[in-house]
Amino acid sequence: MSDPDNTAGFQDVLTGSREGPSPDGGAAQVPRASAPELKTLAGVAVGSLAIAALYFGQDVLIPITLAVMLSFVLSPLVNLLQRLRLWRAPAVIIAVLAALGVLGLVGTLIGSQAASLTADAPQYARTIQAKVEGVQGFALSRVTALTKQLGSGARPHPTPTTAAPAASATSERRPIPVEVVESSTSPFSIAKTVVEPILGPLETTILVLIVAIFVLMQKEDLRDRFIRLFGSSDLHRTTRALDDAGQRLSKYFLSQLAVNTCFGLVIGLGLWMIGVPSPAMWGVMAGLLRFVPYIGSFLAAVAPAALAAAVDPGWTMAIEVVVLFFVVEPLTGYVVEPLLYGHSTGLSPVSVIVAAIFWTWLWGPIGLIMSTPLTLCLVVMGRHVKSLEFFDVLLGDRPALTPVESFYQRLLANNPDEALAQAETLLADRPLVAYYDGVVMEGLRLALEDQARGTIDQARAAAMVRSMRSIVEDVQARVDSAPRSNGSPKVAVVAGAGLFDQAVGAMLAQLLGEQGIAVRAIAAHQVDRASIESVDLADISVVAVAHLEIVGSPAQLRYLLRRLRAKAPAARFVVGMWPPSDASMGEPVVQKAMGADHCVSSLADATSAISALMEDRPAVAA
Repeated sequence: MSDPDNTAGFQDVLTGSREGPSPDGGAAQVPRASAPELKTLAGVAVGSLAIAALYFGQDVLIPITLAVMLSFVLSPLVNLLQRLRLWRAPAVIIAVLAALGVLGLVGTLIGSQAASLTADAPQYARTIQAKVEGVQGFALSRVTALTKQLGSGARPHPTPTTAAPAASATSERRPIPVEVVESSTSPFSIAKTVVEPILGPLETTILVLIVAIFVLMQKEDLRDRFIRLFGSSDLHRTTRALDDAGQRLSKYFLSQLAVNTCFGLVIGLGLWMIGVPSPAMWGVMAGLLRFVPYIGSFLAAVAPAALAAAVDPGWTMAIEVVVLFFVVEPLTGYVVEPLLYGHSTGLSPVSVIVAAIFWTWLWGPIGLIMSTPLTLCLVVMGRHVKSLEFFDVLLGDRPALTPVESFYQRLLANNPDEALAQAETLLADRPLVAYYDGVVMEGLRLALEDQARGTIDQARAAAMVRSMRSIVEDVQARVDSAPRSNGSPKVAVVAGAGLFDQAVGAMLAQLLGEQGIAVRAIAAHQVDRASIESVDLADISVVAVAHLEIVGSPAQLRYLLRRLRAKAPAARFVVGMWPPSDASMGEPVVQKAMGADHCVSSLADATSAISALMEDRPAVAA
């Protein structure tokens, strides 16, 4: 006889209560889904204020952001100089001077190349004018011919000849008053007009350099202050977030610099081979403009194509320039960049487009250039800060749903085809039993929880079971299975009273069949009190019961085992209980309470236990 205390304790486990009976007579109490809280509205308000601050504070924030981005670009060079036994201050100064030197060389090259084009500018203008007149003449001739074809049968309209003189005669020309005002232009206003357009960018550049120098000089101190301000309660997570952001940004900037430099070099060589004047300048401009997402390469192609049209009396050179850009840009964007750094940015393609639109609206052209780095910072923060996780979900390239959630969503949507496609992908690197235990069983647990809450009715549950059965059948046809036994069935797989137990029984029968064990599947209605007399279990050696329920009375399972044991007294019994029982109650206690030979909590353990019983050897947990 079973121990009443152990049986009662096991009954508490199955009913979800360890302190007393449930109010509804033994059913598990699954908590309701939480309703939206006011903190969601607070988050929206904070986000709106942050966007407003970014917009109205752009005069201050843009130089600081540019300086931080520049520090990420120069940080690897500073680290290299420090590894060469150079102090921090000289290393920073040398890195900044090197950056300024490169910018100066680029500006000098562009200026000298542009100056060389001024001598032939009149000839280029005449060539362009001749082509424009030729295009206009061709278009006019085509329009005239088309008009003649369309109006050959139309009646001519009379032209008024006397109305114009009458109208001109009646009109009077009134004198326009003219006032002569002496110019009050002073040398100071002239200087202000000339210097003011240059002073703004020069001021911004100086501020960016100064802030970048201080950021590079005080990098460790700024990091410690940031940790103290935002993450002192979790140093490990904050340190990981900062390291991840720094590595991703540095890798992104260096990769983009290398790719765009090679892009500009290839474009410059191609333009030189085509014969476009000043190819070095156009190559440098192409490399710089490619930092502008999406439209930079097309903007870089406009000027060389126009110059080629001005140099060549025909259209061959201009067409060759356009073809050069349309070949090199896709090759760089879709072949070179993925091979070089793959998905190191961690951004989805859609998020890159949305980020470019958002930051361009917020900060203009500077925002467009910085859209990808800024969005990358948000994604990194979302991966390490729980309250900002929505950034990673919306903008990151990682799957939004886990395999378990994705499988369950496809069951809810009654879409077994997509679930089967996911199964084929996952089965490429894992065995079938691992897929069933790690994905399908966990997804069915989510279904049980929703059913206990009342969000899934019987009709929806039945449709999900049908989808699950079809998935099991399709998976069976696609996996490599071991030869099945042709003998009489020695193992009976009995489904429990729950709807989802049928799907679990089908999976267990499939796994046993792959091991060459003949299986007989028995539905729940075949072993109820009214029908069990018609079930023949005389030749069955092992009876496996699939019980996937978190609601209902465990007495049903005990009485089912009693009926089965009465029909097959010599058989051994394996009970699969999902979810698994409380670890504090050992397996012998559960077995004694349920009257089973083995109680398992996974399909892998079930197949191992049944195989061991068939061979009359001790079971080994999978």
